Amino acid sequence: MKLQEIYDFLDKVSPFELQEKWDNSGLIVGDMSREVSQIVVSLDVDSEMIEQAKEGTLFVVHHPLIFGKMTQLDFAKYPSNLIEKMILKKQSLVALHTNFDQTHLNQYVFEKVLGFKLESQDPFVCTAKGKWNYKELLNLLKEKLNLPTLKVIGKKETITSISLTTGAGASLMDEVGADCFLTGDIKYHDAMKAMSENLMMVDIGHYESEKFFAEIIMDELKVLPILAIIANSKNPFYTETY
Repeated sequence: MKLQEIYDFLDKVSPFELQEKWDNSGLIVGDMSREVSQIVVSLDVDSEMIEQAKEGTLFVVHHPLIFGKMTQLDFAKYPSNLIEKMILKKQSLVALHTNFDQTHLNQYVFEKVLGFKLESQDPFVCTAKGKWNYKELLNLLKEKLNLPTLKVIGKKETITSISLTTGAGASLMDEVGADCFLTGDIKYHDAMKAMSENLMMVDIGHYESEKFFAEIIMDELKVLPILAIIANSKNPFYTETY
């Protein structure tokens, strides 16, 4: 298949026009007229994946390799070092980021992974109502997201509404009307704000809350007449236990 055909298919699955203004979803590396030998799906792309993948591979990832303005290609530095390797092997890269958060990822994690019943969904925030015990909720999150520890702000023994945004969603806390907000990459000052406004927050990790991207997009790609495989993206953080 040509890259253009696959790109058009992905655009129907999760329209690129839905992405946020600051985002860079869509074609990152490649030539739309080239033939693709296989598709590799992953949360991110790394050097090992590029080296192991054959020539002509298309990587379909969640996080865009290029964010913002690039003024130079220094092949000793990220992300230029990865881009050079991909170009030499005639590989391509397409990212589905904030558009996919809206159409698939948030709802999938909320319902399929954590088992909450979706009551409402704004573009990036899923919400459920019910009754949850503090310890039961944390045990659920640890088990389903494989989290050895959790950082919690504003502990509440009984929770009657829960909202979730995968990845780094703390900037959306003003849009959350729930007792508890689940998201990743919560910063210190976000935590101070939540505590002062009586909003319970649980940091469920960026990687941990988004690692399901590959299995979701893989299910969509299976209808195409081309081999698609999952490459396991590595969490850049290592939790040291003693």
